[in-house]
Amino acid sequence: MENKVTKKVILNAIKVAAENGADFGNVEAKDVIAYVDKTVAQLDAKAEKAKEYGAKKRAEGDALYGAVVDAVGAEYKTIDEITEVVKEAAEDVTRAKVVARLTKAVKEDKAFKAQVKVEGKKVTVYATEPIEVTEADAE
Repeated sequence: MENKVTKKVILNAIKVAAENGADFGNVEAKDVIAYVDKTVAQLDAKAEKAKEYGAKKRAEGDALYGAVVDAVGAEYKTIDEITEVVKEAAEDVTRAKVVARLTKAVKEDKAFKAQVKVEGKKVTVYATEPIEVTEADAE
């Protein structure tokens, strides 16, 4: 795989050119080098801040994932029921966030999913144990 050409790579190439005596018109080489150093430092600071933010968000997501898996239980529950249980334990919980964590749990075999008929409607339900769906439930 080829190296990606980033702002940092371009700026460092300009810096090398300035150090080797390239002509930048009425701008002195030392000013170009100072600008490049300042801009690269800003890019590094921005990247570090993004890493910290990402780590924080992943930690929050992991905590929510644990809460969702704990809320599922052995008896089947609908997404709305699981969301209500999780809302009691955590802040800023939405149905979409719960669905995303449930999908991950199903892929990792920590939860099981089935379609059942509740009050005449087909509903997706989740449980920590495999769900036995009878013909009457599935219709």
